[in-house]
This record gives sequence, structure tokens and C-alpha cells, in this order.
Amino acid sequence: SYGYKEVRRMLKEAAKKKITLLSILSLIALAMIGGKLTFITIGQNRKLNALANELWERSFPLVAPRGLIEDRDGNALAINQPCFSVAVIPYQIEDKALAAHQLAPILKVEEASLYQKISKKASIVRLHPEGKRISEEQAKSLNELNIPGVYLVQDNARYYPYETSMASLLGFVGIDNQGLAGVENYYDSYLKGKDGSLNYLMDAKGGLFPSTSSRVEAPVPGFTLRLTLSLPLQNLLEREMENAWLQYSPKEIIGIMMDPNTGEILAIGNRPTYNNNHYNDYDPSIYNRSLPVFSSFEPGSTFKSLSFAAALNENVIDMDNDYYYDKGYEIVGGATIKSWKKGGHGLQTFLEVLQNSSNPGFVEIARRLGKDNLYQYINAFGMGQKTGIDIAGENKGIVFAYDKFGPLEQATSAFGQGISVTAIQLVTAFSSLINGGYLYTPRIAKSLILESTNETVYEFPTILKREVIKKETSALMRRALECVVSKGSGRKAYIDGYRVGGKTGTAQIAENGVYQDGRYILSFIAGAPMHDPKVVVYFAMREPKSTIQYGGTTIGPIIQRLLLEALPILKVEKNYEGEDRTYTWMDVKTYPVENYYGLQKKEVKSKHFKFSFMGEGDYVIDQLPRVGEMVEENSVIMIMLGDKR
Repeated sequence: SYGYKEVRRMLKEAAKKKITLLSILSLIALAMIGGKLTFITIGQNRKLNALANELWERSFPLVAPRGLIEDRDGNALAINQPCFSVAVIPYQIEDKALAAHQLAPILKVEEASLYQKISKKASIVRLHPEGKRISEEQAKSLNELNIPGVYLVQDNARYYPYETSMASLLGFVGIDNQGLAGVENYYDSYLKGKDGSLNYLMDAKGGLFPSTSSRVEAPVPGFTLRLTLSLPLQNLLEREMENAWLQYSPKEIIGIMMDPNTGEILAIGNRPTYNNNHYNDYDPSIYNRSLPVFSSFEPGSTFKSLSFAAALNENVIDMDNDYYYDKGYEIVGGATIKSWKKGGHGLQTFLEVLQNSSNPGFVEIARRLGKDNLYQYINAFGMGQKTGIDIAGENKGIVFAYDKFGPLEQATSAFGQGISVTAIQLVTAFSSLINGGYLYTPRIAKSLILESTNETVYEFPTILKREVIKKETSALMRRALECVVSKGSGRKAYIDGYRVGGKTGTAQIAENGVYQDGRYILSFIAGAPMHDPKVVVYFAMREPKSTIQYGGTTIGPIIQRLLLEALPILKVEKNYEGEDRTYTWMDVKTYPVENYYGLQKKEVKSKHFKFSFMGEGDYVIDQLPRVGEMVEENSVIMIMLGDKR
């Protein structure tokens, strides 16, 4: 047992230990609290300050300018026009009913709907769509009202200076600045840029905090997209499409110009068209489809050039030394396939079979190729597959399944019936015939350019898919196609000095498996010059009216006009060497202009031309056309006279 003093001593020691422990714990707690406060006030000051600012910070949007779209030479095809949109800060609008009443007629919206929007429990409300990209007059009226809490914010409106030209290609953007069709849609991620904002602090009533400054996050513009398109060539194609649209009233027109050596699209378009500045005024069936890549159809005789190339590449025909007798028809699988010429063309070389576009002759070509070879080449040329062109909505066309590719299907496919292709497929395949045998992926995008420095940051590559025919076969095809234009069904596209080669097409339209009388797609595909091809041109019309229903006759002159102007734009000079033209009674002959410089007036004579003299004097000092130019027979040569020097 313990005595009283001993117990008291023990209690004092225990109390002393408790006090010491409590003191230590208190000091530790105070140190922790102090450390935490120090960490919060010093170490996390920026983070907490940023979080606090976020609670009170409000942002006005700064819309990023959309990237421009240009042609290959930097001509603007799609641009931005500065404009305003409307945003409101509900806390700052004292009389919301009055504000809605004043704003509704200006923004052309129901007052009740507007009242609901400006009464939202939100820091900022964008009036969408009625306040999006308002007109200059609307902006002026809003400024005059001077309603607290109603603001005009920076915006951009897309504008297409060429309106209906290139509309299907370029497409358009929606009210949210997002690409909805055409190139605008396909390359939207590059064009749209990144929006910025104007940020500032507000109190609970929507007023600005005193002694605070705004913070700007600058918008980042989208990339400028440069296309492979050539504006002069596009304007030329648009002119010919518009003229044909007015003259022949067809249901559709498709036109394409391509560089056969790269797959670059130089011009592309269609009719009907629309104004992409006002796309809402048109039916979606017009603005949602780019016909050169969307519309598929039987190619008709233009496809014969591919079958002919396959036969040459497989050495099953010698186009100069093998013969075929066209009696006017061939019977395949119980069906009679007729020649367009009654009684047929008689004995022909296979080159003449192509020149005369003889269907029975191509039945024989299909037989010689055989099922496997013909089917293989149809696929190798890209039929039944998407080309991969960078335009949205591409169709892959239709080819027979292999197990349904019987003798009749082989025969009709060889001359372009029973299969369905797009214009871009046909142009791409035709390009391989004349460029050495190479099939390229067609493309419309050339490069991406940084807006701030005008620096090219990316070049879209040329993509070679495969070699379809041998180089030697391609050389034979260039000669064969040139003969079609100089001696055969494509005479209307002939141009002295430019060595045009091509193939006509007249395809009957089928509905529910039945060909319709009097309904045709007229077409012509051509390249030039055949000794060094620089451009392929395709032009087609669906169901033209008041014209001869034959591609060579109706489309040939259009192709001629296109190439006659396009080749100088492409800096292709005339070359009369190697031309071999056969004239018919329908053709107008052309002759080279002689040199009359320095001759006396009485010495100026010609069997082919007439003359008109200008000026005084007795000696020729100038003449138009110039020496060596090919001019139609009976044309007038202008002669300038002067004194002898």
C-alpha cells in the first residue's frame, strides 16, 4: 500500500505528463494549421485564385476566322466577311419584358421565345439562331437601343464570290461555322480554326469588379486551303456548261478537266447548280450532290477505249494488221447486238473498229479477251470502286458480279452497257490510257497554308495506285485515240496543231432494266496533246433536247472549244508534226497561212484564202493570222500595206 504523500506525488507526476503531452500535441496541431495556411496562401495562391476567378469570370466569344479556299494560283474562292452576332447577360437586363419587346422586331423572332432566352439563369446567352450573323441594319438598330446587357460580338460570315460557279464543289457552312457540304465539309477540321474569348470578372449582379482588367484568348484562324483547281479553266468550263444548259435544256450536265499525269482536278462542275451564299433557297437534292462523283450511269462508247486498251495490252489484237468484218450485227446468248450503221462497216482493221465505234467489233474484242481478262481489267481500271477523291458523297458505281458475268454481259460491258460508272471513275481510267499506263487517285486539295505567315505547311501528295497497262500499250492508245478524232467519230473535236485524242459516247438510258426510246446520255472524253498529254476533258449531258442524239456531233464542238482555250492557258504550243487527218465531205479543210511579208500587193495570192487590204503603200508590212497558223479554207487574211523598207 502507498502512503498519502506517495499517492499525491504520483498524481502530480501523471498530471505533469498529461500537460506536457497536451502541450506537445497542441504545438503540433498549431504547426500543422500554420503550415496548411502557409501552403494555401503561398503555395496554392495561384490555383485558388484561378478557381475563384472561374466562379466569377464571364466570357464573350471571339469567333475564329475560317480558313480561305483558293485556286492553285491563290485566287480566293471562299472568303470571310466581318459581321456581328448578339449575346446577352441576363443579370444586367433590368426589364426583360421591355427588352424582349424591343429586340423581337429587329431580330425577326417571336417576343415570347426571346423573353424565355434572355430570362435564363445563365451568365451569358447567345441568341441563336435569330441573333447569329445579323445584318448591318440590324446591328445599327441594336446599337441605337443601347439596352444594358445586350452586346454585339465579333463574328464572320462565309461568302462565295463566284456564287453559282463551283457551288457543288465548294459546298457551304452552317450557322455554327461548320462545313456542311463539299470541300467545306470534307476539310472542315483544317478550315474551322479555334475560337477565342474576351474574359472579365463580374459580381453577382452582373456588374464588373472594380480595378480588374479583361483577359483575351485570341482566336486561331483556320488553315488556308489551296486547291488544284485553275480558275481560268474553271471559268471556261462553267461558261460551256451554262451555254449548253440554256441551249439544250438537259436534265444534267457534268464537266471535268484533269491533269492525267498527277490526278489533279483542274476544273469540275455540274448543272443544275445553286448559289451557295443562299443554299437554303434550293432543294437539298441539288446542293447535297456533286454530280461528277455522285451520279452513276452507263458510259456507252466512251468505255470502249478501256476495252480496246485491255485487248492491246493482252496482245489479242493487232490494231493495224488484224481485221474484223462488221456485217451489222452479232448474236450473243440469243441477243442481237447491232451496229449503229445499218448494214455494218464491212471489213475493218481493229483501229477502224475503234474509230467507227462499232459495237459488233467490240463483241469480238470481248470474245478474244475472255471472261477472266476482261473482268480483271474492268476492276484494274477502278470500276465498281471509289476512286478515293477528296470530295464527299462519292459513288462506286455498279459492275456485274463475277458469277453473273456471262457471255452477253461480257459483250455489253466491252462497249459500255450494263455497267454503271461515275464521271470521275471514267476520267481517272482514261488518264491511265494516255499517261504511260498509271492509275492515280484524283484529288482537289493541293496544299495547306498558314494564314499568319502565308507559309505552306503541307503539300497533299500525288498517289499512284497501280500500273494498269504497259507503257508501250499507252503509246498505241494515244495514236488510236488521236485517229478517232482525226479520222473517226470524234472529228468535231479536231484542232489543228493540238493533236486531240478521245472517244465519243451515246448511251441509252435504262429504267428498271428496260432501255428508254429517245432518252440518251451524250458524252465525249478527250485528251491533248497526244504526243505529251497535259489535260483530259470530259463533258456529258443527260437527255438534251432539240439536238442530234449523238455524242460526237453534239458534244464534240464543246470539247473542241474547251481545248482550244484550255491548252494556251496551260502554255501548250501548237505542233503540226505527226498530224494525220482524213477529211470527209462534212469537214471544213484548214491550211497553213503563207508568208506574205515584203511582197507587193499584186503578188498576194492564194488558192485557199481571201484577202482584206488595209493601209497605204504597195508592200506587205504585217498580216493576221500569222505565218504558219492553220486557218479554215476561204477565211479572210488581213494584210497591212506600207512603204517598202
